[in-house]
Amino acid sequence: MDAAALRAADVSPWKSSINALVVDAYEMNAIDWQALLKDERIAAFISKASDGLPESFSCDGEHRGDTFAHCKTMWRKYAVSRELYTSRRMIARQNGLLWGAYHVARPGNPIDQANHFLDYATPDANDLMILDIEGIDANQFMSLEDAQIFVGHIRARTGRYPILYTNHDTARYIAAYRRDYSVLARLPLWYARYKPDIRKVFPLGNWQNYFLWQFSSASNCSKRRCPYRVPGTLTDIDVNVAAMSREELKRVWPQGGLLRPTEPDPPLILAKIEFGSVRLQAQKPDMVVTSSIQPPDR
Repeated sequence: MDAAALRAADVSPWKSSINALVVDAYEMNAIDWQALLKDERIAAFISKASDGLPESFSCDGEHRGDTFAHCKTMWRKYAVSRELYTSRRMIARQNGLLWGAYHVARPGNPIDQANHFLDYATPDANDLMILDIEGIDANQFMSLEDAQIFVGHIRARTGRYPILYTNHDTARYIAAYRRDYSVLARLPLWYARYKPDIRKVFPLGNWQNYFLWQFSSASNCSKRRCPYRVPGTLTDIDVNVAAMSREELKRVWPQGGLLRPTEPDPPLILAKIEFGSVRLQAQKPDMVVTSSIQPPDR
């Protein structure tokens, strides 16, 4: 079966053995690799790499920690995280899994963040690169304007664009304003939405389909019920389905290009109203708990 037959209109596509699965993890996800590798449906592993701006190597003066000791503790965690990233990449590649890395977009200089990502992840031509945008609140996350600068700098340094990871609300907003965010809106989409059916929300602007769909995470997976259980992991692991078979995913994995643009659809302009301050205060947004931002109760 080719990619044309695997569409966003499919309900619970992860239930079909044809569709490739991808695991993504942040640094504290526990993984038993011997068990995980027994699942032949898993074609790729994506790891969290960098987060926001690079840390300072000095704990003197101002720093993010509230004490000197806390600053040192955070640096030890950072050092362990980098070592873990390198180890996981080696294990994944040695066992035939495709590899990808993502950057969590925060407020701050987007070029410094792009350089931080490339220095941390050290991606090669076969690796997937991802920009993770968790929302459109520029006080908490990288602004969409800065995100365009980020992806442009990645393109300038590597010759390839990253793909975009985000939730439904943010994707819908970018789709509605795809003339304003003409690069972001044409990046292949890694779509986070923890529901079995997305037929009523796709397509979105230039996104006629998702590249990856994150369908399972700590928010909808428990010991009692889970969309898909990955052997060797706990319920907090994120699981994704590709819009294609394992063989096709291998051929297109690194990505790097832009999607074909489409003309704005007038009904999508409603997104501007729906994302206005009044609307946001009146309703709870589509919250997403992902591997890139650790929930407080973990």
